[in-house]
Amino acid sequence: VNMMTAGQGITHSERMDGPGRLAPQSLFGLQTWLALPLAQEDAAAAFAAAPAADLPLLQAEGKEVRLILGQAWGATAPLAMASETFYADATLAPGAALPLPDNHEDRGVYVLSGQVTQGGQSYDAGAMLIFRPGDQVAVRAGGQGARIMVLGGATMEGPRHLWWNFVASSKERIEAAKEAWRAGDWAHGRFRLPPADDAEFIPAPDR
Repeated sequence: VNMMTAGQGITHSERMDGPGRLAPQSLFGLQTWLALPLAQEDAAAAFAAAPAADLPLLQAEGKEVRLILGQAWGATAPLAMASETFYADATLAPGAALPLPDNHEDRGVYVLSGQVTQGGQSYDAGAMLIFRPGDQVAVRAGGQGARIMVLGGATMEGPRHLWWNFVASSKERIEAAKEAWRAGDWAHGRFRLPPADDAEFIPAPDR
């Protein structure tokens, strides 16, 4: 797990060096953005990582669940969270059922592959299921099995606004980030370009 906390603002680069850049590449991933609590919107940027071997792996009755973040099913992932959270990667054998944790207010399931059923309805890859707080809920894999992301946590204190790479609790905060990025004052301004990779940057879009 690589967790980047933007806070008041962060930049990063994603590059490969050496012969690996010339070889054929394949990549499968799911990038996830978590909203910070209001009290931490202007916190200093940070980065934390945990190896896969440190992530709890839960196995039972045709289910394999890797807890990536937070607390669920009696297990705790290693990275500290800014608010109550859980995030897990679950692989279900055909017909296997997975109960969702009942200690989180907001809960959802994203279907990565296969099919799941819940409440008498079937959902294919790409579907996102959101459940009411307090309900006892389980999802069951279809005949080919399924891989799902199970997620949730505390309800946010209010709405969030998203523009390009900026997320904030108000449009005014978004506008301030836009101005700071367009100013391009990497030495003294709000943003710093990545060390040893500061020869170029991506300009903000016009709108």
